Amino acid sequence: MLSGFQNAARVPELKRRLLFTLAMLAVYRLGVHVPTPGIDRHAMAAFFEQQKGNLLGFLNLFSGGALEQFSVFSLGIMPYISASIILQLLTVVFPYLERLSKEGEVGRRKITQYTRYGTVVLSIIQGIMISVGLEGTRGPGGFGLVLNPGWSFRLMTVITLTSGTAFIMWLGEQITERGIGNGISLIIFAGIVARLPSAAGTMLQFVREGEIGVLVALLITVLTVVVVGVIIFVERGQRRIPVQYAKRVVGRKMYGGQSSHLPLKINTANVIPPIFASSILIFPATLAQFSSFTWVQAVSSSLAPGQWLHDIVYVALIIFFAFFYTAVVFNPVDVAENMKKFGGYIPGIRPGQKTAEFIERVLSRITLSGAIYLSIVSLLPTLLIGQFNVPFFFGGTALLIVVGVALDTVAQMETHLISRNYEGFMKRGRLRGRRG
Repeated sequence: MLSGFQNAARVPELKRRLLFTLAMLAVYRLGVHVPTPGIDRHAMAAFFEQQKGNLLGFLNLFSGGALEQFSVFSLGIMPYISASIILQLLTVVFPYLERLSKEGEVGRRKITQYTRYGTVVLSIIQGIMISVGLEGTRGPGGFGLVLNPGWSFRLMTVITLTSGTAFIMWLGEQITERGIGNGISLIIFAGIVARLPSAAGTMLQFVREGEIGVLVALLITVLTVVVVGVIIFVERGQRRIPVQYAKRVVGRKMYGGQSSHLPLKINTANVIPPIFASSILIFPATLAQFSSFTWVQAVSSSLAPGQWLHDIVYVALIIFFAFFYTAVVFNPVDVAENMKKFGGYIPGIRPGQKTAEFIERVLSRITLSGAIYLSIVSLLPTLLIGQFNVPFFFGGTALLIVVGVALDTVAQMETHLISRNYEGFMKRGRLRGRRG
């Protein structure tokens, strides 16, 4: 792998893409520290010190620490993800959106445009609710978080937060088009990784103060390493369905007759289900967090991390989005038709509809296994909080996103290296080009 990173610098295009990606991520991290006008920084810091380990701590994790400082990027990329979820769900309901999704690049651009509009609308709604909620929130000393409450503060906050989210959305699209891809995922990845040193420091502080024993800290460290290993193992796991291609005679040449396989990933949806499930839980909980109604506060408390209702809803959403996203990106009917068109068949299975039903049955089973794996890994932080009172972002969703995005990024780099006949991350010998 180290030789792969060394060879990456020798490919001019890949080098430019890497530098561009790093530059965009640096801009994002700088924006996290740009404050929103009208907020008492000291009161806000003290307020978040009391909120560690609950919903606001979870929101702060996915915003890369921007919410704690109430910067221009406080909303993070979650409004964009929520808008993407809504558009994908509406694609199943409205035939017009379904036709757009099948029109190739033109249709995808149109859906992306609608997603941008939806992101702005959701950002405005969240900005209004957060600004109103902040005006009624008091810090530990009884001081208000807002210096000058009123519509001027609300309007400024809505404009600032919406602009920040739109800018993050633009950064993600630029990384996807001009960088190494996975722009939105890399932004979330950068936000989580930036918080890991703070998590390690908090762990050491707990050990020094005697709140966590040394053996418990070592156990958590070993568990974290084991979770990373399990994530890597499962993310690379495949169910290979054997495929046989019939022999065809064209003129004097014979084609086909070879054996191949259809690889089905255990976790086809990757890190999408936990991210989608988190964003679904975050949106209503964010609105409830700053509301004064009693029943809204009760709902917010029930949906806070660590509560049984939160865990049940979270697991249900992960399983739902695992099946939903897999159905969006993988169509067994199309795969079966393509295999039949090129003379391929699964031994013992009739080509056509029977093949599609077989693939769908196998895909459903491994998707269920992948969804259970995602649920177990994502709930680890809750278990650690309840048992050892450790920082919220050890293990679970954070590690799942970090490891998953890292594997995807390495795969993107490997693709660029292999396409240019460079020995990258593969263990095989160097690919040799044709000599002139």
